[in-house]
Amino acid sequence: MADEAVAALTYPRHLVPDELTLPLGDDQQALLVNVGPGHTAHDLAVLVPGSPAVVFCGDLVEEPGEPQAGPDAVPAHWPAALDRLLSLGGEDALYVPGHGAVVDAGFVRAQRDALATRFGVS
Repeated sequence: MADEAVAALTYPRHLVPDELTLPLGDDQQALLVNVGPGHTAHDLAVLVPGSPAVVFCGDLVEEPGEPQAGPDAVPAHWPAALDRLLSLGGEDALYVPGHGAVVDAGFVRAQRDALATRFGVS
């Protein structure tokens, strides 16, 4: 069964070196953003503009508890990736973590600071 799952994987056909606009229909767009390495070497986030804006963070942000770092994590760059998320959405955005409930900018900032302390980076 695992072999079938691996065979069914579709490899990326579009690199996202910085940002890519995604049409959602009805004049709505989302922005796919390469926020840099952090939880993995190639973390992407999705910004859906609006009032409030919504930022889909993936596992860069986890709630409750602190994010888990596997062998493919890049801890020295993780806080900078969270800074990029915060600059995308701003103070009033809703942030959708990879695990848990929707959070606000204060939660993301606190997690950023905790990761910086945990990994010894600023």
